[in-house]
Amino acid sequence: MMGPGIAVTLALGGLPTRILSRSSEGAARGLAKAQEQIGVLADNGLAPAERTSRAREILSAGTDFDETIAAVDLVIESAPEDMELKQQLFARMDALARPEAILASNTSGLSITQIASRCRHPERVLTTHFWNPPDLMPLVEIVRGAQTADDVVASVRRLLLDCGKTPVLVKKDRPGQLGNRLQHALWREALYIVAEGIADPEEVDLAAKTGFGLRLPVYGIFEHMDAVGLELAFAVLDYVARDLCSEPRAPAILPEMIRQGRLGARSGRGFYDWSQRDFNAVIRRRDEFLVEFLRSRFRQP
Repeated sequence: MMGPGIAVTLALGGLPTRILSRSSEGAARGLAKAQEQIGVLADNGLAPAERTSRAREILSAGTDFDETIAAVDLVIESAPEDMELKQQLFARMDALARPEAILASNTSGLSITQIASRCRHPERVLTTHFWNPPDLMPLVEIVRGAQTADDVVASVRRLLLDCGKTPVLVKKDRPGQLGNRLQHALWREALYIVAEGIADPEEVDLAAKTGFGLRLPVYGIFEHMDAVGLELAFAVLDYVARDLCSEPRAPAILPEMIRQGRLGARSGRGFYDWSQRDFNAVIRRRDEFLVEFLRSRFRQP
């Protein structure tokens, strides 16, 4: 899901990049997906022809784990979100990699301090959390672990900027990092609204897509508070906050739906009846919107 798009980002930045997989079939699929993503960026004018041509040449894939890790300057891991698996993987990479190599994880929420806990050199370990789809989404969260060195953070930030991404620094290694903390706070309140009968899922989604969500790409949370004035922001928040969900756990509506077998699109039903909706069309619409948004940014002087 994430590896090919991350590889595309690095290759478009001019860095010879290798996709590592556990099987030759997986490596071939990853490379084919990456080449397809480069094609989408090229076809929509989101990367100059010379960069896309070069990226195709310097992008490769294979299963030669030990040899590759021992030779490279940077690894970005995108294995499943399993702490034990990641700890084992990073300990192995730490033993193989050159002293100056940087080891990064694409984890979306696991503690990078814990991931690095079995490494002899945790100072060179950090998180680079790309957002899905990584070939289109600009954001990458850089999360420093308890022992991550300042020069490692600075080096990775410069690299991501050179690759056309928008890195943000998360200074403390906390659950959910930055973006997911905001997203899950929104999810919790959205679930509470539905569970309390305040509004249906369709209305919640419509309010997000045509209301505050529409302006977020160009008008951030703190920009909005400064714009309306902090006196007003305080007065409204102080009143509304008393009625917001404050449970320190996921709302009960989720485990109840899971018990019923309503698991989302992959089971055919979640909050929506996916037998009546085309999930692939939703993803296409998402990606088409992202491409159009990026094209508008790319055209800016």
